[in-house]
Amino acid sequence: MAGFFKKDECEKYYKFGKTLGTGSFATVKGAVKKDTNERVAVKCIKKDSLAAEDEDALQLEVQILNDVEHPNIVKLHEVFDCPKTFYMVMEVMSGGELFDRIVEKEKYGEGDARVLVAKITRAIKYCHDKGIVHRDLKPENLLFQDESEEAEIKVADFGLAKLVTSDSMMQTACGTPGYVAPEILEGGAYGQEVDLWSIGVIMYILLCGFPPFFDDNNAQLFAAIKAGSYDFPSPYWDDVSPEAKDMIEKLLVVDPAKRMTSEGVLAHPWVTGSGGSADLSGAVHELKRFNARRKFKAGIMTAKLVRAMAMMTKAPKAAAAAAATEEEAAAAAGGGAAAAAAAPAE
Repeated sequence: MAGFFKKDECEKYYKFGKTLGTGSFATVKGAVKKDTNERVAVKCIKKDSLAAEDEDALQLEVQILNDVEHPNIVKLHEVFDCPKTFYMVMEVMSGGELFDRIVEKEKYGEGDARVLVAKITRAIKYCHDKGIVHRDLKPENLLFQDESEEAEIKVADFGLAKLVTSDSMMQTACGTPGYVAPEILEGGAYGQEVDLWSIGVIMYILLCGFPPFFDDNNAQLFAAIKAGSYDFPSPYWDDVSPEAKDMIEKLLVVDPAKRMTSEGVLAHPWVTGSGGSADLSGAVHELKRFNARRKFKAGIMTAKLVRAMAMMTKAPKAAAAAAATEEEAAAAAGGGAAAAAAAPAE
């Protein structure tokens, strides 16, 4: 592990509380810093469960989080490298996941969606400017700081993030089905554009309550993503502004070279102007249904997804890796990991 990690026992400085979430080799616990009474979330990772590649990925995650400072990115306070356990001390994100929060709103409109998309994009632009690609943007990784109306939305879980140079490309298959970019499914090289595709999917859901690409048959799902086959069905999209639809159409572009950049998103009329002001109460209703279905599937269909995805695309390795992330979502759904920014990232 990196030399800047503290070698003291974490419990010397923090009093541990209840478990907030669990994963295959990590547990997230609530804690209080003894000298300041500051509430934190501590990701506890058992070293004996880590393979060499897992340890390398963990070092990279810590390196990335230690290098970022942004109001819409979860903060890593400090790390402890103890004999049996590795601890990541992070800010508590007690406001819940993005979609969970929206379905609880009494009023929700296009303006609310605009603010969220802008904040998420600013965080991703900040990352891209530093050579960081998140690679796994999804609702489970977009958390509210607290339960107040003014709470910030923050990007969490950099477990699949990657540092890249301006002229380098990535080839590792990763991401989450439904949010993963088509170039990843094709199994070829890709760049930071994959994050903008995921933002497009999230924006689509925020405005109508269901995803642009959805099918219980995984072969059909991946085929639709790779073809960029989606629409704006009536009546769900009837009142959504043309500017919003235009921006989605520029994000959900199969060719990454033609896909809108983060700079383009932040300069788009839907973000910079007053944009639409449609009431999205219908979207909230649809989102409740989608959210419940999403969590149900994450909880009990993991094994089936992992097996099926490996066989149902042209690039089996890409599909298998994408499916593996759904297993993590299942653990999070079952363990309430969204209560902390340090949700396990196996």
